[in-house]
Amino acid sequence: MQNINNTYITLSKKCRYALRGVFELAVRSFGKPVKVHQIAEAQNIPVRFLEVIFNELKHAGILESRRGSEGGYLLMFPAEYLSVSRIIQAVQGPNSAKTSVVNNEPKTSGDHAFSKMWQELNAAVSEIYEKTTIADLIKDESIFSNKYILSYVI
Repeated sequence: MQNINNTYITLSKKCRYALRGVFELAVRSFGKPVKVHQIAEAQNIPVRFLEVIFNELKHAGILESRRGSEGGYLLMFPAEYLSVSRIIQAVQGPNSAKTSVVNNEPKTSGDHAFSKMWQELNAAVSEIYEKTTIADLIKDESIFSNKYILSYVI
């Protein structure tokens, strides 16, 4: 949570877990179902909580599940087409990605002057959520991870 003078860009823990769970699923999937406990362990998320979240994402048309010993979860479509905004909306509700900045200050002189700035901040955050895909996040993590791999070649 980022504090900007009593103004917070908020995502619930449930939503952050959903994003991290879908990220991990996309990294591991390769077209085969992945067990929820593997994802939960890799992302340090309580298994039962992730099961509830993934069930919601399944009902939202983001994930599919398969039963059986070879079962698990799969993305319904490629990570390139899955925006962060869509996951947030599936977990927190349809308007959540559009109203992610909340002003917790009491009503005082100057509220009108700051209103435009808060609206612009809301629009900027929403735009980032909309344009960022799970594939973008995977690519960014891959670049970061490869950048810091030690090489012992002499």
